[in-house]
Amino acid sequence: MIKSHAKILVLMTLAGGSSMANAGTFPDFGFAPPKSEYSGPAFQLSQNYPTTAPGAASMPAFFKILPTTRSNDFETWRAYMEGVKQYCLEGNAETNWNVQKNAVRQWYHMPWQHYGPSGREGIHGLTREAPIQPKQLAHTQLESGQTYAVGIYNDIGAFTIGQVWKDPQNPDPSFTSKPKSFPNGTVVCKALYADIDVNSVPSLANPLLLDAYTAVTFTSTDRVVKKVALIQMDIAVRDSRVSETGWLFGTFQYNGIDKSKGDWENLVPVGIMWGNDPEVTSSEFTNPTPTETKINPALKQTAINANTKELPPTHLGWNGRLNGPVDNPQASCLSCHMTAEYQQLAIMNPTFQANPPAPGTEEWMKWFQNIPAGQPFTPGTQSTDYSLQLSAALANFYDWKCNHSGVYADGKNACEKIVPLKLMKASNAPQDEVQKVQRSPELEDLE
Repeated sequence: MIKSHAKILVLMTLAGGSSMANAGTFPDFGFAPPKSEYSGPAFQLSQNYPTTAPGAASMPAFFKILPTTRSNDFETWRAYMEGVKQYCLEGNAETNWNVQKNAVRQWYHMPWQHYGPSGREGIHGLTREAPIQPKQLAHTQLESGQTYAVGIYNDIGAFTIGQVWKDPQNPDPSFTSKPKSFPNGTVVCKALYADIDVNSVPSLANPLLLDAYTAVTFTSTDRVVKKVALIQMDIAVRDSRVSETGWLFGTFQYNGIDKSKGDWENLVPVGIMWGNDPEVTSSEFTNPTPTETKINPALKQTAINANTKELPPTHLGWNGRLNGPVDNPQASCLSCHMTAEYQQLAIMNPTFQANPPAPGTEEWMKWFQNIPAGQPFTPGTQSTDYSLQLSAALANFYDWKCNHSGVYADGKNACEKIVPLKLMKASNAPQDEVQKVQRSPELEDLE
């Protein structure tokens, strides 16, 4: 039996309809811990999205230090990455990512992440992300684990989220699809936590721990309150000066080996990427169980931190492209996020199918091209502009609305009464296509 409590009253309010999205419109979380296990404050969704586009004063200060020449030498990026890190942490580190208490700037969450077996838990709003394989984090880590995460958007990005969800009953992803996209200055910061024995991963010394209501194992539907450890922070920045994709993605890894703070400052940079290096098709730097960090000098659109005293051994992504320690070593930050669309016809990685293509082949490289901001991966769909959270939110909403509620006396559900409902099926979608964001094949067993 799932140990959870659905926020039924909030869902009923949403089902009743509202012409404008505002604070309290969307459910906060899907899994509330029993009082016998947790008696502290509950997670609240930051959803009072700006109704007017933020002005120039909201533009992040680190925009001024974007390197004019983008090199694969990470040291040319260090100041920029530190600027983004501090932008994400200011006012959030002090409150342990409780963004409503941030006294420096406002941050916001994506709605409709509460839904489904991997939905938000009620303590810190974490969603289940991916499994952790043995030896993925360190050669001493022999047991498997799981990852939980929570992402936040600055006011510039949140304005667009508010436009998409302005009518909570009829979200409109055209706001993120060409000719539109998330606007310049959008910043996304995502904190990721590992449910793993911290003693088995040397870099998790002096850990930053918090309580979370998580699944017992990655494929379990039972939940318990337990400690999870901060292991990674991802960042994404929309910047039209980046001609390859219009986005920069970066990753930080927790390293407490030589530090005693046990706080957010123990996050050290892994690297940054602004393109997928579509011409590089070899695989010799792929390193799923790392004892060292293998940096591929052939990559010109990824810059990896070469300071081994700072960065612990990490597997990176396919052939040395950027990815974090809890991410897929056969992917990259950009290769996954560029598949974000609605309807979600694309899988996130070529390995997420029965007979994946060989690495480096033409079919494989479809996931390692450079797609401009706002352009969908699959023709005939609408882009959610590198936001997998938005594509998942839309899929969650329509699954709830059309498949699991809204049945009228005549036996038809809410979506059958909307003619035509263009968002439920893309014109080129196979009839048996399952419409959802596939984060990991293991999640198939939960649905």
